[in-house]
Amino acid sequence: MSDFFFRFCCCACLATSAALSATPQRAKEPVDYVDPYIGSIGHLLTSTTPSVQYPYGMVRLAPVTPARSGDRYFAHDISGFPAGAATLMATTGELETDLSKCASSFDHDQETATPYYWSAILERYGIEAEATVTKHAAYYRFTFPANAHSHLLMRAGGAFEVTGPAAVAGQSGGGAGGRGGGGRGGVTTYFYAEFSKPLGEYSTWQGATMGHESKLSGGNIGLITDGATTKGEKISVRIGISDISIEQAHKSLQEEIPEWGFDQVKARGRAVWSRELGKIAVTGGTEKQRTVFYTALYRSLGRMTDYTEDGKYYSGYDQQVHDAGGHDFYAGDGLWDTYRSMHPLQLILDPKRQQDMVRSYIRMYEQSGWLPSFPTIAADSAVMIGHHSSALIADTYAKGYRDFDVEKAYEGMKKNAMEATMLPWRRGPLTELDRVYLEKGFFPALAKGEKETVAAVNPSERRQATGVTLENCYDDWCVAQMAKALKKDDDYAYFMKRAHNYQNVFDPSIGFMSAKSADGKWVEGLDPKMGGGQGGRDYFTECNSWIYTFQVPHDVAGLANLLGGREKLAAKLDALFTEPAGSKYSFLGQFPDMTGLIGMYAQGNEPSFHIPYLYNYCGQPWKTQRRLREIMDIWYTDTPLGICGDDDGGAMSSWYVLTAMGFYPVTPGLPVYVMGSPIFAETRISLEKGKVFTITARNVSARNKYIQSAVLNGKPLNKPWFEHSDLAGGGTLVLVMGPQPNTAWGSAPEAAPPSMSR
Repeated sequence: MSDFFFRFCCCACLATSAALSATPQRAKEPVDYVDPYIGSIGHLLTSTTPSVQYPYGMVRLAPVTPARSGDRYFAHDISGFPAGAATLMATTGELETDLSKCASSFDHDQETATPYYWSAILERYGIEAEATVTKHAAYYRFTFPANAHSHLLMRAGGAFEVTGPAAVAGQSGGGAGGRGGGGRGGVTTYFYAEFSKPLGEYSTWQGATMGHESKLSGGNIGLITDGATTKGEKISVRIGISDISIEQAHKSLQEEIPEWGFDQVKARGRAVWSRELGKIAVTGGTEKQRTVFYTALYRSLGRMTDYTEDGKYYSGYDQQVHDAGGHDFYAGDGLWDTYRSMHPLQLILDPKRQQDMVRSYIRMYEQSGWLPSFPTIAADSAVMIGHHSSALIADTYAKGYRDFDVEKAYEGMKKNAMEATMLPWRRGPLTELDRVYLEKGFFPALAKGEKETVAAVNPSERRQATGVTLENCYDDWCVAQMAKALKKDDDYAYFMKRAHNYQNVFDPSIGFMSAKSADGKWVEGLDPKMGGGQGGRDYFTECNSWIYTFQVPHDVAGLANLLGGREKLAAKLDALFTEPAGSKYSFLGQFPDMTGLIGMYAQGNEPSFHIPYLYNYCGQPWKTQRRLREIMDIWYTDTPLGICGDDDGGAMSSWYVLTAMGFYPVTPGLPVYVMGSPIFAETRISLEKGKVFTITARNVSARNKYIQSAVLNGKPLNKPWFEHSDLAGGGTLVLVMGPQPNTAWGSAPEAAPPSMSR
């Protein structure tokens, strides 16, 4: 564009500004509220990544930034862009073959980040970089300045081949596995890339030239193009990605991006996200609340990852390519994080997809011999504790979605419960410590002063003995529910007995969950606040006994009995929210996962999620309503600091989505939702078969947060819970909200949500 034309356009804009201001603006759609940079500064640990992807999509794009800071928002240099097994970068001027030396600064104020599109200026080169995506392909567009030497560079970690004048293909050499499915675990990734214009001559080089790849041998691993560009010239790169083959990557690219049309692909991505996010339509609330809500919903739809390609999928569990048989294959999950709220939310919005996820777990069981808990595309990562695939399966089944091999699923659940180790961050068969659990009903801790002698114990993660006991007795309850449904009466009785094992680690002398050594004696001097060493890992999992004392979601009534009744449970909850941390410097140094503190309550970690809802079991629903509003207002904001803990693939975000709508699944495996305090005047949830469930909160506001009365499908509702069938069948929940608690509503003992010991 000439300077004259630019000045002319600016004058025209000034002359017509009044007319333009009168032009109606397009109403915001849900996708327009999403800000991928919310949470991109971690309060203490991991931040979020501003990913461009399809919901559950196999391809996720975000600029490659130096690893100097864990906070994505503060990473102001871009060293490249992901291209499947390769990394892509655009540069001008002096040629650098080492991508680590090609980084360019960028300015967030000149950046656009959405779920379907990203753009920024590479300031060092004066290049505008843009990215959009399909399910199996990445699409980049670079707008160059006038330069005699403009470059596109690609680097791959394995074989690399130029297949034509404007196309390259390659594959990775695999990598190490990681928490939550981040690693590839040796799985080869293939790509096929096409350029809209051959940019001068290609040249390739071996690993030694690249510095970072000096240990690689065989195959070309780099490519450079060098040529002149005119001002404003756009050069695009479209890249198909596959876990099956280069040929499949090429085929997916041809099917999903058959022509050079960046804006059309971008528009298609927007439409996909508009459809998915539009399944929940909210009215009212503030601009900030809608931004936080739809960003949280976007984060809740990121995984599991659909790895199906053209009706097939690769599985690292047997290293084979399989026919998907009409049911998509999913991996990339972290059930310790996601079974509590993310999977239940996804089940509401897309039951068919959730059943395919269950089918995928069953396939992984058939291919490997174990139901996984943190499945990547390669294998089950040895991460965290519990066998929470049982919770996912039991919850799906209990809510009436059963289009999977139920007997095979139960077989895997029972095998995990009877034959798999419970040790933290381990996978494999039983150990001597597991046999203590099976024989005595608790996982043994080290006695005070005792040194570890069991080689299988992860030296960093330690035994986490009480946390292991509590989470596995909940898993046992889930197995029991499936046994009952399948009329396996002996199994039901056995696993229900194990489901009460939480009683074995409650120490009435201190009023908290505690720890026992293998001889059945209490560990001496356990401090509920600071006990357990780093992260409480001698006895608990990333949290302390203040949190884990409430880790009995399947039997809240039984927990109340241990504490002395439901009034004592309410008092314990009150104490949780008011118990001071003391020196936060010292406390968070020992418990870095317990961010988002209110007293000892820690919103920043998943074991806390259900706790504010427990007042509903005590006859004090108004306290649940009050606490939830406080948590949402304080710990979820529309800034880079807007998520108070690790989002863990959408776990933190899904809690907010459900809570903002006004209900939560305290006990996955029980088809019941416990009520809170909605923040929107109306929430419409679009369900399968055209049904809609609407929550209307009359008079709702920041002050009017207390439920005065409720009507469900035309009938008065005097209890703070409802069943999944009430929601899934479509209907209306009308709440009248007010500024003061209605202490009578939902307070009767018979109004408490269902619980095992009732």
